[in-house]
Amino acid sequence: MTLLPLAPDVLLGVALLFTAWRALYTQALFPAVVFFVAFGMLLALAWMRLQAPDVALAEAAIGAGLTGALLMAAVARLRGRDEDRP
Repeated sequence: MTLLPLAPDVLLGVALLFTAWRALYTQALFPAVVFFVAFGMLLALAWMRLQAPDVALAEAAIGAGLTGALLMAAVARLRGRDEDRP
């Protein structure tokens, strides 16, 4: 019995935990959004590994794609507001 088939799942789990931690505890907004999008894509990959392609597609489209774009737009608007102040 070998642990080699288990290695991608362990690596994916560690990557999920790392990106979630970085998204929550990053001080700057833009890197936090980037880590959030990366977390969403890794989570979609995890759903594919669990053989749930419908959930993976929804996670990639809504969780990483749409929400990531909305958060990026919010960060851009916040940066524009900071530049207007004297």
